[in-house]
Amino acid sequence: MKLPGKFFSLEEKGTTPGKEVMAGLVTFMTMAYILFVNPSLLSRSGIPFQAAVLATAISACVTTILMGLVTNLPFALAAGMGYNAFFAFTVTGSMGVAWPAALGCVFWEGIIFLAIMLLPCRRSIFRAIPLSLKLAAGVGIGIFIAFIGLSDASIVVASPGVKVALGNLHSPAVLLSLAGILVTAALLAYRVKGALLWSILLITVAGMFVPGTDSPTVTRVPQSLSDIFQLPSWQVFQQTFLKLDLLGALKWSLLPVIFTFLFFDIFDTVGSVAGLAAKLNLLDEEGTFPLADRVLAVDAFGTVIGALCGTTTVTTYIESAAGVVEGGRSGLTAVVVGLCFALAIFFAPLAGLVPGVAVAPALILVGLFMMEPITRIDFSDIPEGLPAFLTIIMMPLTYNIAHGLAAGLVSYTLINLLAGRWKKVSPLMYVLSVLFLLYYGFARLM
Repeated sequence: MKLPGKFFSLEEKGTTPGKEVMAGLVTFMTMAYILFVNPSLLSRSGIPFQAAVLATAISACVTTILMGLVTNLPFALAAGMGYNAFFAFTVTGSMGVAWPAALGCVFWEGIIFLAIMLLPCRRSIFRAIPLSLKLAAGVGIGIFIAFIGLSDASIVVASPGVKVALGNLHSPAVLLSLAGILVTAALLAYRVKGALLWSILLITVAGMFVPGTDSPTVTRVPQSLSDIFQLPSWQVFQQTFLKLDLLGALKWSLLPVIFTFLFFDIFDTVGSVAGLAAKLNLLDEEGTFPLADRVLAVDAFGTVIGALCGTTTVTTYIESAAGVVEGGRSGLTAVVVGLCFALAIFFAPLAGLVPGVAVAPALILVGLFMMEPITRIDFSDIPEGLPAFLTIIMMPLTYNIAHGLAAGLVSYTLINLLAGRWKKVSPLMYVLSVLFLLYYGFARLM
């Protein structure tokens, strides 16, 4: 049996067990907020809250350890932001799909992603979607997530005569959320490790003394150790484990859902992995690295595991960069992150004490983080800029990520076709545009 140092080639990578463990702890702190945020979103689709907590922790634990062992890279995975919002507000929300069938869509998306990774043409598929639309999709999801946060905090509310209006700024809950945004921003400005997690915990404690901050998941102020620490409950986990409806997901009406999950998963993962590989100085002249296919395959398999557990798309986290900066260079860092998620399973009841106003600032700041790619979009070039703009703006305004994606893809194809730039559009884009037009055309008739 090899010692950890030899198994993970620590000496060759210029690192030590101490550095790897510290890097793993830092990475976990920066992404542990997902243990609170993901269940708060998934519970809106009907998934039991505590079961969603366990599904989030278990899927992150298994896939991150797998990534460390298979690739020997310090990349951590968990249920991704954006996918959960699409799942809760679009698929099970406006479309009315039952959550087991929606999980089935996530499962099939993971299977397709995994199959693509086995095809010789996998790299050309990645290049087929224009960069401007890839960037715009992330920005649009960011604005959508921020809007959800503002709504959860009642900073914006529904109002007669207009779609949204300013909330009651005198409400204690609103004031607490606004204070939470400032506190979170300050922690991030000071580069505090795990700033989002600390802000959620601080606002939760403050909310115990502020009236009007209760949420459906909050039942009481913790009265005993069992309110915070508890042995994992198999009975609770059974509420989501293997509950996905595989046949129910294979409907014509749900094909756009599977494709939307697949689109975001592939390009979000490619972007995150490329960014992390760049920080590790692994990228070659073509923008790839020897282990890239293996990393993407583990990521795709992680989505399958997540769906089986009862959560949305599991993806590689860009927050892994925090561990890289801390000195993490090997898969031992990922294994440490996975073990931290395993320990978090014992503290699942803690997530149930977190009110919506505590999660809202984190959602708003996540939206801010996802805005960065907008600076790379050339809006002065109309055939590139207008489809990107439509992608971004349609997601929050229609409260539907798929509508925004469809608007961007179809408009990009048609505008470039009319502008005489038809050669610039890949064959895959033409196929996707026709499929979307057919879907929305038939949807109007149904």
